[in-house]
Amino acid sequence: MSHHDNPFNLPPEPNKQDGSPRRVGFELEFSGISLDEAAEALQSAFEGKLESQSSAERVIKTASNGKFTIELDWDYLKQKASGSERGENGKEWLEPLSQVAALLVPVEVICPPIPVMELPVLLPMVKALRDAGAVGTEESLIAAYGVHINAEIPRLDGDTLFSYLRAFAILQWWLVDKHEVDVARKVSPYVDLYPEAYLKRVLSKTESGIDEIFNDYLEYNATRNRALDLLPMLAEIDADRVMAAVRDPKIKARPTFHYRLPNCHIEHDDWSLAGSWNTWCVIEQLAARKEDLDSLSKNFLAADRPILGVSRNDWVRFIDKWLKDHALV
Repeated sequence: MSHHDNPFNLPPEPNKQDGSPRRVGFELEFSGISLDEAAEALQSAFEGKLESQSSAERVIKTASNGKFTIELDWDYLKQKASGSERGENGKEWLEPLSQVAALLVPVEVICPPIPVMELPVLLPMVKALRDAGAVGTEESLIAAYGVHINAEIPRLDGDTLFSYLRAFAILQWWLVDKHEVDVARKVSPYVDLYPEAYLKRVLSKTESGIDEIFNDYLEYNATRNRALDLLPMLAEIDADRVMAAVRDPKIKARPTFHYRLPNCHIEHDDWSLAGSWNTWCVIEQLAARKEDLDSLSKNFLAADRPILGVSRNDWVRFIDKWLKDHALV
């Protein structure tokens, strides 16, 4: 595949410390098709084979990219499904429940981690799901479907993590506008933004060690429900410390960011995972520019007004112009 065929931008640091490529795991939520229809779409897109299944889950194994998991995103159904397969409660009501669930409960595809330069391998999957009838964010007022991006950090140290945190703090409000985050998703708790007090805390420092990053983050964000959820990354560093602050069995320790802002518009022909990824890459680019992080942090603090805080609209306009002037968008 030539470079021109690749719609996915490369981040400034495409490799990890050891020289191996950074990897990215995507999760997509949608509805409109059943678990089986989604599994068939993936099998055809990757020439994969069905490896295992339960009433709430299918696993498709592919030769070159690893395993894709397709599941009904419904904890209750998943627990019942795994319980019944151990012989509890009979299974007869579960299948009809799964059928109804397909109409109401999002299906989620969890992709294996893919090296950043190989992300185009995911494009046929999106097309296959769309052709099968998958629909995304706009279709549901009750469920807010998104794309989650789990990007590996290039180095798991305080300096690197803090540069990403500063970049995100500067860009957070702009990103919501850029992704045109759907109204139903804005009110759902899963994509809560960092509070302004936390933005100020982060942007008032030019460096921060891991210990301080932990303290500040857990003081303001002791929840998984953040647009940029750092709990998996922090748990990779010190799981006990995270669990003491947030008792949530769903936190999976891994050296990745968990970014949940993008909408899933899978039903639109012109929609692709590349659009969501390329917006994330603006964070990647800004994180690599230390002097700009310093000066933009000062700008943010200088824009603070007594009682009112920073004007979100003014800041978004300022950042949008700054990014265009510096050719980052």
